[in-house]
Amino acid sequence: MFDTNEDRNKMNAVIERFKEEMKKVRTGRAHPDMLASIKVEAYGQMMPLNQVANVTAADATMLVITPFDPANIQNIATAIRIDQTLGLNPADDGRIVRVPIPPLTEERRKEIVKNASEKVENAKVAIRNIREDARKAIKAATDLSEDVKKRAEKEIDDLTKEFSDKVDTEFKAKSEEIMRI
Repeated sequence: MFDTNEDRNKMNAVIERFKEEMKKVRTGRAHPDMLASIKVEAYGQMMPLNQVANVTAADATMLVITPFDPANIQNIATAIRIDQTLGLNPADDGRIVRVPIPPLTEERRKEIVKNASEKVENAKVAIRNIREDARKAIKAATDLSEDVKKRAEKEIDDLTKEFSDKVDTEFKAKSEEIMRI
């Protein structure tokens, strides 16, 4: 019998990565994960923001960044300002960086949904690649009968559909959250 558990685990990993990517997508409310992709120049090298500062959401429209070392405060503000995809304008007072989250326009919301749909396609491609690898493994297995191979292929196709549907469900929920004013 052909074991699909490994393929299921790989597809689950794709879903988890996709969920993490969706957390980074801006929805109009302040969330610390919005800045997860920011890299800050500190101590002569580029470091993730969460390694040089604490990021918290003070309320729905404000992120507060408290650097571990106040010497990095300018670099943190600059790194956030440079990332044009976020469209944020941080302000620092010498101790902390405040990042106001402006309300999203309808046009900006649609643009964010469009960008998020690219992540959907990437996740689905990864799932289809896992399916293709599994199909190759099934075809290469010489110790399996044709019936077992057909059943295994059907099982892999069902898994692919199941996980593609999970991606669609996650995206639909995120799209609704983005478009909600």
